[in-house]
Amino acid sequence: MTTQTRTQSLLVALGDVVGQSHLLTDAAKKQPYCKGFRFGSGEALAVVRPGTLVEIWRVLSLCVEADVAVIMQAANTGLTGGSTPDGKDYDRPLVIISTMRIDDIQLLDEGKQIVGLAGSTLFGLEDTLAPYGREPHSVIGSSCIGASIVGGICNNSGGALVKRGPAYTEMSLYAQIDENGQLTLVNNLGIKLGDTPETILSNLENKAYTDADVEYPELRASDNEYDQRVRDVDSDTPSRFNNDGRRLHEASGCAGKLAVFAVRLDTFPIPEKKQVFYVGSNDAAMFTKIRRDILSTFKNLPDSGEYLHRDCYDVSKKYGKDMFIVISKLGAKFIPKLFAFKRKFDAFTDKLGFLPNKMSDRVMQYFSYLFPNHLPARMEAYRDRYQHHWILEMSNDGVDEARAYLTQFFKDNEGDFFECTEEEADKAILHRFVAGGAIGRYHVMHSKEVGAMMTIDVALRRNDPDWFEVLPEDIDSQIDTKLYYGHLFCHVMHQNYVLKKGTDAKALKNKILETFDARSAEYPAEHNVGHEYFAKDALKSFYRQLDPTNSFNPGIGKTSKLKNWAEHDDSCCGGHH
Repeated sequence: MTTQTRTQSLLVALGDVVGQSHLLTDAAKKQPYCKGFRFGSGEALAVVRPGTLVEIWRVLSLCVEADVAVIMQAANTGLTGGSTPDGKDYDRPLVIISTMRIDDIQLLDEGKQIVGLAGSTLFGLEDTLAPYGREPHSVIGSSCIGASIVGGICNNSGGALVKRGPAYTEMSLYAQIDENGQLTLVNNLGIKLGDTPETILSNLENKAYTDADVEYPELRASDNEYDQRVRDVDSDTPSRFNNDGRRLHEASGCAGKLAVFAVRLDTFPIPEKKQVFYVGSNDAAMFTKIRRDILSTFKNLPDSGEYLHRDCYDVSKKYGKDMFIVISKLGAKFIPKLFAFKRKFDAFTDKLGFLPNKMSDRVMQYFSYLFPNHLPARMEAYRDRYQHHWILEMSNDGVDEARAYLTQFFKDNEGDFFECTEEEADKAILHRFVAGGAIGRYHVMHSKEVGAMMTIDVALRRNDPDWFEVLPEDIDSQIDTKLYYGHLFCHVMHQNYVLKKGTDAKALKNKILETFDARSAEYPAEHNVGHEYFAKDALKSFYRQLDPTNSFNPGIGKTSKLKNWAEHDDSCCGGHH
């Protein structure tokens, strides 16, 4: 049979499983699935949108039989291109399996744990848990536009919440391709669901199990040791980063090297009282001291502590204003709809040929100028007084503890704080939330005057006193604008560099990464390697162990894209950032 006939018969068979309307082969229809949210794109033979777990299994079986590579894709909100194809240098056709139609969430033990199916989202989970007075492990982060639960686990994402750490579980249900090319289903959910793959999957999907079938094995459903880890402020390793071997386990950190059908996770009680403290200083050393004191001496850990430098504050205010207004008026749940519309609008205006690229960003930016200043007066006053801003969120008994500490601390030290009203708290958090997107917008609006933009998320050592970066002159002189924000308690910083026109971005990025290496920092910290970073050896061997034939998400972390991990002749095609 020729390759073309084989491909044709595969497409017919896939259409039979999911229905023709859920098999996309037209280039324009495939585009949203083949292009990363912020980075990366490539080609796929087809995009398949199964409607049940059993359909995913059947689609996988067909793909394995036809010897095509598979990319499992959930919300495609990754920032490093890790859930889309990358370029054209694969040795087999690629099929993308989009799981977003399968978004069921099941509650266990009165909501103390949940099972999230392949396409379930954090928004959905927050809604499901609210009546039970509980919340998910991750509360939507700065870049989340409808992110999926399974995607978070596969990339050890998030971790801004100081007590909870990155997304992690040892309980999942997944398919794996072994070294002989056989597809097998592994049920480590701790729920008795039957013996054959289709029985297991259909019983889970239809909730055909009883409380007696649910077991409580000695397996973690969250990183429940993270609170001790983050408190260890004298350790010379980072508190969390994507390459951390202690948190690579089956689905957790697999980066799509397994086909994950479902994960089981802990949930957390919603605190009875919360207070946000807004802290300002002109001396980075003040924040170093506060961080160490709180982590090592407080009885109650903070919920979160989000840092924003003044320059980033300004960019977020001007270029994140439209997103801020949309979310505060319509809610974060509107964002995925908005992004879908933006994508269509940009695809349409790009076709016209005479309009600048990213037209939707330009229109929204001009639209935002019609609205008055959206930030509270006390925050604006701190913006004028202080270059370092810290949004510190405490709950329950931690509120009084932080109040007493900060009051005492600023009697003798430079800087100040105020306690936010509920409205100020919401606005401060939202202002920090839109920073990531605002920086991208800033770059679009200034694209004529500046060079490339680089965004690096880096995890500093827990004992590194110099969290605020000062670059050597030979690097600094090539950068037009530096924009810093991050999660200060766990020392994960998001460092954004807009380069001067004509700067060699690849060479400069390597120089910046060398400065991180010299400080024993780890990167990436929470957005995973995607197609932007090299997977270090520990991560690479984890990927190879999960996927010996290299059939799932080949090329991730700049590894081989070829079957059985064969090596490319690299002389022809160097990496790119």
